[in-house]
Amino acid sequence: MSTAVPTYIPERYDCKVGDQIGGKYRVESVLGQGSFGYVYKVSDQNGRLWALKLLRLWEVPATIRQPLIERFDMEYRTGRITSRNLVHSADSGFLKGNPYIVMEFCDGGDLTKYIGKPDAPLPRFALEVLNGLNDLHVNGKVHRDLKPENVLIKHDGTAVLTDFGISGDRNKRMTERNIFGKPYQIFGTYAYMPPEQVNRARGNSTVLPTTDLFSFGVMMYQMVTGELPFGPLEDENDLVRYQRRGKVADWDRAKLHAAPNGALWDRLISRCLVADLKERIQTASEAMTLVPRYGDMIAHTIAAAPAPKVVKHNKQGGAHLVVMHGLEYGKIYDLDALCRKAGRALLTAGRGTDNNIQINDYEDSYMSRRHFSLENADAGKWMLRDGQWNRDSRSWENSTNGTFVNSAELDAKGCQLRDGDIITVGDVKLKFECN
Repeated sequence: MSTAVPTYIPERYDCKVGDQIGGKYRVESVLGQGSFGYVYKVSDQNGRLWALKLLRLWEVPATIRQPLIERFDMEYRTGRITSRNLVHSADSGFLKGNPYIVMEFCDGGDLTKYIGKPDAPLPRFALEVLNGLNDLHVNGKVHRDLKPENVLIKHDGTAVLTDFGISGDRNKRMTERNIFGKPYQIFGTYAYMPPEQVNRARGNSTVLPTTDLFSFGVMMYQMVTGELPFGPLEDENDLVRYQRRGKVADWDRAKLHAAPNGALWDRLISRCLVADLKERIQTASEAMTLVPRYGDMIAHTIAAAPAPKVVKHNKQGGAHLVVMHGLEYGKIYDLDALCRKAGRALLTAGRGTDNNIQINDYEDSYMSRRHFSLENADAGKWMLRDGQWNRDSRSWENSTNGTFVNSAELDAKGCQLRDGDIITVGDVKLKFECN
């Protein structure tokens, strides 16, 4: 899908049952609608069913069309990641100037119908959701809106993640002016948000895989007990109390143990519902080891699960940084070429123009002027350190919001990078590739 804004004004187009889209798809029914578009069930020329999401760009003010198209394109590309537990993107295009995505059609509904059902195959669903999250995370993505509605069930009973619009979004302080005139639209659902996502502030703004793991803990608590962990959420007063309890991890463990098989989920859920993201369980693969297996609900073991496929962008050899998430998604920095241009083995990165690697994003306040340093130490070994040397103060200056490698925060001592490592800087994620 091209992310270029159409040079003409998008035309209104209300799809009706029986309409043909792009000469390839017939509209069968409406599956749902959101703030910016509709999802239709469509069939192709061979009678195969698909889900088609159409962005109603004609309703959107011109000032935010380009960001929405970019977000939509990111959703399409995220759906191209090879994974048995992510909804697959099959096609994309424009309809009278309005972009659309064609995705797998999952006829089993979503996880909401299993909430509080003791006979639901929860261990299997949990492992499949975690496998989908792991495939996102190793490819430099964070879902950010994990909830039962965004876990679909395929015809064979497999759980798959959907709705990657936020995982590919610029996430400007988690808000954006709403097209309907409301002050702000909060991305994600409050009930599942970790404390750091609700109250993003300078110094605590980095979006890590641990965001999804907190949401996973909330979701699994709800699946087991039928209720949310931090209390009811029916009005604004409930929301204040809910978020206050979430900040201190004050969740109802007794209710979990009172539910059928609930005690078996305690180890996993308690590791996920930790307010401090640094103390929370760090990876989806680690969370898999804590999924309870009992009776005939024994699910796939980690050893049997296929290794996640990571796309290699570096085809020419040498060392590269690839922007996996952010304003400059897809941009590749050739580190060896940058070193030759600089005439030294040390590279600097940040939002300042005096950096060898100038990282741009929609929200520059999350990016320090001197954010991190890269050094080609020896025989192609690259060291990454948070911060840079400040020649004016003649001292090392750390970044404001930190530099993270695979969820681990760095200091000035840094670490040696390995092929495939994901570097997170605020909302920007870069993958290190070295052949």
